[in-house]
Amino acid sequence: MSLDPRTPVLIGGGQINERVGGREPVDLLADAAIAAGADAGAPRLLAAIDSVRVVGLLSWRYRDPGLLVAERIGAQPRHTGYTGNGGSTPQALVNSAAADILAGRADLVLIGGAESWRTRMKLRSRGARPDWTVQNESVHPAPMLVTEVPMSADSERRIGLDRPAYVYPLFEQALRIAQGRSLEEHRDRIGALWSSFSKVAATNPHAWTQREYSAAEIVTPAADNRWISSPYTKLMNSNNMVEQAAALLLCSAETAARYGVPRDRWVFPQSGAQAHDTFAIAERRDLHRSPAIRIAGARALELARIGIDELAYVDVYSCFPSAVQVAAAELGLALDDPGRPLTLTGGLTFAGGPWNNYSTHAIATMAARLRESPGSYGLVTANGGYLTKHAFGVYRTEPPVGGFEYDNVQKQVDAEPRTTALASYDGPAAIEAWTVVHDRDGTPQTGFLAARTPGGARTLATTTDPTALRAMAAEDVAGAAVVIDGEGRCVPR
Repeated sequence: MSLDPRTPVLIGGGQINERVGGREPVDLLADAAIAAGADAGAPRLLAAIDSVRVVGLLSWRYRDPGLLVAERIGAQPRHTGYTGNGGSTPQALVNSAAADILAGRADLVLIGGAESWRTRMKLRSRGARPDWTVQNESVHPAPMLVTEVPMSADSERRIGLDRPAYVYPLFEQALRIAQGRSLEEHRDRIGALWSSFSKVAATNPHAWTQREYSAAEIVTPAADNRWISSPYTKLMNSNNMVEQAAALLLCSAETAARYGVPRDRWVFPQSGAQAHDTFAIAERRDLHRSPAIRIAGARALELARIGIDELAYVDVYSCFPSAVQVAAAELGLALDDPGRPLTLTGGLTFAGGPWNNYSTHAIATMAARLRESPGSYGLVTANGGYLTKHAFGVYRTEPPVGGFEYDNVQKQVDAEPRTTALASYDGPAAIEAWTVVHDRDGTPQTGFLAARTPGGARTLATTTDPTALRAMAAEDVAGAAVVIDGEGRCVPR
């Protein structure tokens, strides 16, 4: 087939693990960009980058990090951009960059992110700040390319349900209840799933933790694996205490040819799709489902003209076990297929969870795997917020039959049924899902629960009652009757 010279192609991916620590994010990202140029087999093309698009950073605030990265690699881009927070942003940036390249709005785009979170936390514990680059007000803030994912609905804010480590366990309980498993059966299931992820990380040279853990090690609380929020121990949470960077280089086919990028380095984005579920958790029809994943995932495959069984490789966003299980169910993927694991990297617990930037690592790893298996298809899923914003990308070493295509299917997702959410409710209810947050000593501290009112609406509540916490931490309290007051507190009956 004749190839449209504007066809977008992924030509390089670079990944950095900074084990020593102390370096700032833009330095790590510059190193990742240089590694991506080397991966493309054409380091000199870095100087020709015309757009630098940076995934939102949490370790340090820059006004325009893309400018700093460009200076460090010798580029003079005519465009820079930045994103808000959200793990879906790397794949969303690839989708938009591919569309811009196809339309002639860009020729050579650098996408990437970096975190020096471990160093930042060590310094913060001593009351110190790093001596990293500060751009003055003469530097205009970079344009926002992807907006922040909302993570603070009134129903959540009023009870302190304010972080993923508290919310994803609610989804986990909802999954268990929907599947009819006991607490012990489900614990073993998610332990085995996460053990399989660690097995992948053990052979991934770019993983932060290159060790295989048994299911028992993962689910059993210990001094170095304390309870976080039941049913999750530390080894079932995303590991943000890393210093990592990853970068991708995308360009038009004509640009790749002009700079002599070997054809065996080319990986073509086939399609992309995006959508989000309701921003308010309480409004979702089911806590163990995701219409956005189901609809957008199917659309990405449809645009690529393939079915789910034609995928040779998959990397499902893996901040917590519930995120993987929900996505797999919505996409029609088996959790335990040894021929097609659900991660290429080992996931955010073991490969590393550098806040918003994990999926840049996943895409770089996907490109490497596809080069080893020419003609195969791969799917990357990316998730931001509380299983909220979703972006998908299909990749292959051959050009897409109909050219790269992208779709935002938000209208279809918005048409899906929702649940009536009550930010304030006073009266009887039945527990739908719950979690217990533990302190660093393993003592139950706070309980969060989703409950259904007699009329079928959902409300969110919290408790610090010792008796209630002991029951929620040890027993299956699904469907248990509770009373909730107008302040969102679960009170003794």
